[in-house]
Amino acid sequence: MLAYDYPLLGVFWTIVLFSFAFLVIFTILWAFVDNFRRKDHSGWAKAGWFLFILFLPLFGVFVYLIARPAAVE
Repeated sequence: MLAYDYPLLGVFWTIVLFSFAFLVIFTILWAFVDNFRRKDHSGWAKAGWFLFILFLPLFGVFVYLIARPAAVE
């Protein structure tokens, strides 16, 4: 593949899409980790959030971020 077959703007949009995909995957994994680390959730609550995030990833993470209580340290 020669350089003129893949223009600079194409490279830019490829990087943007990969960055967005990485951000989405990272956020979903962070929600799983945060869910299982919480001490104020019962086992059933953790399982419910896990299934909710698993089957509806973007919507589930969005709802989880809004619904979870602030961390009490």
